[in-house]
Amino acid sequence: MPSQLWPYVTPGIPDELFEHLPGIPFSQREVRLLLISQLRLKPDSVLWDIGAGTGTIPIEVGLLCPSAQIIAVERDEEVANLIKRNCDRFEVTNVEVIEGNAPECLHDLKVAPHRVCIEGGRPIQDILQAVWDYLPSSGRVVATAANLEGLYAISQSFSQLRAINIEVVQSAVNRLETRGYSQTFAAVDPIFILSGEKLD
Repeated sequence: MPSQLWPYVTPGIPDELFEHLPGIPFSQREVRLLLISQLRLKPDSVLWDIGAGTGTIPIEVGLLCPSAQIIAVERDEEVANLIKRNCDRFEVTNVEVIEGNAPECLHDLKVAPHRVCIEGGRPIQDILQAVWDYLPSSGRVVATAANLEGLYAISQSFSQLRAINIEVVQSAVNRLETRGYSQTFAAVDPIFILSGEKLD
């Protein structure tokens, strides 16, 4: 459902429309689009976003699927409040922000997920194991890795959990930027996006 700040039905909110905190990472627009496509959401899906950071994924999904239920998990109080402020900016009302450390806080969540997005958190393997126990059959996990160690850890976990329909995508995005008197293409940091489903 569109908001006044983003009156469109398509995802892809420009990064600068979100409130940011220095040093707090966020999924950039093109990476968000890849993440959302990998989630394969249904109109009424329950999504857990673990390590939600700035709240870009919950807000995009909340606008795209107004009947969905999104739970954003963030361990830092200041960052959790940032997510709430961004939800207010975009008039998103179907996001619940939970302040807590995953995986320990997951047992406090009131509703089990159909989809899980893991954008951060350590140790990633413990988080993956924990969320897997809450997923129904055919539930889906999408996780991001910014380095080779994270890629290996998530791949190994998917193997141990016997995930099916595994996909790995690496983003390679360049944006046109003005530098001085000229325009040049600047690379967005590449991210690995891994997805897998729970066996029936």
